[in-house]
Amino acid sequence: MTIAIVLIALLLLSLGFHFAGGWRLPELASNWGNIDLTIALTLVITGLVFIAVVVFMAWAVYRYRYRRERQAHYQPENARLEGWLTGLTALGITVMLVPGLYVYSDVVRVPEDAHQVEALAQQWSWQFRLPGEDGQLGRTDIKRITPDNPFGIDPADPLGQDDRLVASNRLHLPVDRPVKVLLRSKDVLHDFYVPQMRNKIDAVPGIVSSMWFTPTREGEFEILCAELCGVGHFNMRGSLLVESPESFQAWVAGLPTFAASMTASGSSDLSPQAREGETLASSQGCLACHGFESSPLAPSWLGLYGKQETLSDGSTLTVDEEYLIESIRQPGARLVKGYANVMPAYPALTELQLDAIIAYIRERGGSAGADDVAPVGEKSAPATPPAPEGAVTADPLSGEGLARSKGCIACHSLDGSPGVGPSWLGLAGSERTLTDGRTLIADEAYLHRAITEPAAELVEGYQPLMPPLPLTDDETQALIQYIQELSDSP
Repeated sequence: MTIAIVLIALLLLSLGFHFAGGWRLPELASNWGNIDLTIALTLVITGLVFIAVVVFMAWAVYRYRYRRERQAHYQPENARLEGWLTGLTALGITVMLVPGLYVYSDVVRVPEDAHQVEALAQQWSWQFRLPGEDGQLGRTDIKRITPDNPFGIDPADPLGQDDRLVASNRLHLPVDRPVKVLLRSKDVLHDFYVPQMRNKIDAVPGIVSSMWFTPTREGEFEILCAELCGVGHFNMRGSLLVESPESFQAWVAGLPTFAASMTASGSSDLSPQAREGETLASSQGCLACHGFESSPLAPSWLGLYGKQETLSDGSTLTVDEEYLIESIRQPGARLVKGYANVMPAYPALTELQLDAIIAYIRERGGSAGADDVAPVGEKSAPATPPAPEGAVTADPLSGEGLARSKGCIACHSLDGSPGVGPSWLGLAGSERTLTDGRTLIADEAYLHRAITEPAAELVEGYQPLMPPLPLTDDETQALIQYIQELSDSP
C-alpha cells in the first residue's frame, strides 16, 4: 500500500513540476512553428503513457499485494495482451513519427531564394562568412587555414575574393528572408543552436552540414553551442541580430572582403620565424585559450615574455625561453597561479617549431624586458619590436587594467552584449533581480560584495561560475570605479 501511495505521489509531483515549473520553449522567432507542434505532440503521447504506466504500477502493487491466503498464479504468456500492447505501441510511435517526417521533409527542402551564411566553429568561438555581390561563397580547404585566412578560402577562386568575413561572434540577418546556414568545424563536434529559431544541427570536422530557417521577428538572440566541446563549452556563445533588410545590407557593406583582408595581412611586421609560429599557434589550438586578451582559461600572451609570474606553489619565476618550452611540453610541471591544469602536452613539436612559437609570443605580444632579451635562437640581437598597434596598453593598476589582467572581461562584456556574466555597461546604479526573487540597486556596496563574494547575491539568469578574486581593497575599489565609469559614459 505504501509503495502505491509513493508512486501516485511521484506522479502528481512530476505533473505539478511540468505544469508549474516554467520549463517552456522561448518565444518562437522563426518559421518553424511545426517543430513546436511535433514537440507538443510527443510530450502529450509520452506523458499519457507515463501516467498510464505509473497508475498501472500503483494499481498492480495494491491489487496484488501480499496476502497469506493468496497464491501466485503463473501465466507464461497472454497472446491477447501482447497483441494489444504491440498494437498500441506501434500506434503511438506512428503518431509521433509521421508528423516528424512531415516536418523533416520541410527541413531538407531549402527555399530557392534563401541566402547563404557560413558559420565556422572552433573551441570556443564562432566566425561567420557571407557571400559578396556575386551571391556565392568561395571554395575552401581546411589545409589553407592560417591566422590570415581563418576560413581556408582558396585565393585562386574568383568567387571567394568578395566574400564578407565576420571575425567576431556577432551575426546579423534580415527579417522575413530564408537563410541557409553552412556549418564547418576546425576541431571537434560543435552545434549551432539559436533556441528561438528552433532548428539546430551539428558542425562536424571534415564535412559541411547545413540547416535553414526564416527569422520572423526582429531582435537579438543568443547563439549557443549545443554539443559538449571541451572545458570552454559554456562560454562558446554568440549573438544573432535580426534586423530590417536595409540595416542588414548596411552592415554587410561595412564588412571586410577576403581580398582586402589578405592585402592587409601582407603588411605584417612579424619576422618569418614568428609568422611560422603564428600559423602553428593557430593550427595547434593555442590561440583558443591564450591569445592576446585576458582569458579565464590560460595566461594571455600579451607581454608574457620576460614577465614575472607567480606559480601555484607560491614561487615566482621569469618567463623565458626555457620556461615556455617546458610549459608547452609539460604544461602541468610549473603551473601559473589561478589557472587549472587543462592544457594538453605537445611533445611532438620540434625544436624549430618551438622556437617559432616562442618568437611569435615575443614579437606579437611584446615582452616585459624587451631591451635585455635576445631573439629566439640567437645570442644577441636588436630588441623585440613593441606590441602591435591596437594591443591593450591599459595601466595594470587601473580598473581597466585589472579587469583585463584578472580575466573579468572574458565573461563580463563592456558593450552591453550578453556573456557568461552581466555586462558592465550600465550596471552601476541599475536595478537587478536576484535568483531568490529580491531586487536591489547595483550600488558600490553591492559591487564590492559581487567581487569578493560572487555567489552571495546572484543575478537572475546567471550561474555561480565566478571565483572570488583575491584583490586588495585598493584594487577592488579601482574595479568598482571602472564599472561606475562605464555606466556614466554616454
